[in-house]
Amino acid sequence: MTARKTIFITGGASGIGRSVAIKFGAQGWFVGLADVNEAGMRETAAMLPNGHSSTHKLDVRDREAWDAALADCAKASGGRIDVVFNNAGIPLGGNLIDNNVAEIERCLDINLKGVLFGAQAAHPWLKASAPGSCLLNTASAAGIYGTPGASVYSATKFGVRAITECLDAEWAPDEIKVCDLMPGFIDTPLIDMNPNAGSNEDIRSRVVEAGLEITPVIEVAEAAWKAVHGKDLHNRVGKSANRIAFAARWMPGRLRKMTRNTLKPLGS
Repeated sequence: MTARKTIFITGGASGIGRSVAIKFGAQGWFVGLADVNEAGMRETAAMLPNGHSSTHKLDVRDREAWDAALADCAKASGGRIDVVFNNAGIPLGGNLIDNNVAEIERCLDINLKGVLFGAQAAHPWLKASAPGSCLLNTASAAGIYGTPGASVYSATKFGVRAITECLDAEWAPDEIKVCDLMPGFIDTPLIDMNPNAGSNEDIRSRVVEAGLEITPVIEVAEAAWKAVHGKDLHNRVGKSANRIAFAARWMPGRLRKMTRNTLKPLGS
């Protein structure tokens, strides 16, 4: 089998992962889908050209499972992996003192440790296909400035931002591109979830109440394509992400006042 350009996507069963899969699949790429949701992966695969995808049940918290999934993907694609999209993640909102231990640990494990394990496992594959290979991480606008009522989630996304910056330097000698996406609130199934175990109101309702925009998921897919083929380290997506970045750089005092006085914490 002749190797095609291949992208391996965690969180490929829905949302951002599904949209990015469709984008790259439409460009002729082979798409490896990874998720714990097997039914969702099958649905995504059905949206891709026949013979252009594979599915891999993967809990990103399992380091050994990463190695097996990537090897299986390479076998299905013809022997190479050009892009690993470290995308799997979960939301967690509410005041820190109201978050329970189990949900804090789950968010840290999936959003942060999962990205670290994915990077470790991806390196040999990306080194083999360099130059032109890429590790793409999903960070967030919450990794630009801390979001009230989302301290754990924000911590994980600041962590993903730091991982991206560190590996951009560490992997430069191997000619592996490393970058991330920093989306604001995106129209995916995650935004319809309750932010924590103690909340009865979904995230979407709170975002709308705060007067913030919800960005179509296709914009993230387009940003992912541009990030893989571009030169930017951090790639912001949506008006909120760009506004927060501008304010954090040029009006930090005003941004601090706004977050303290005008934003109702998510999940409170």
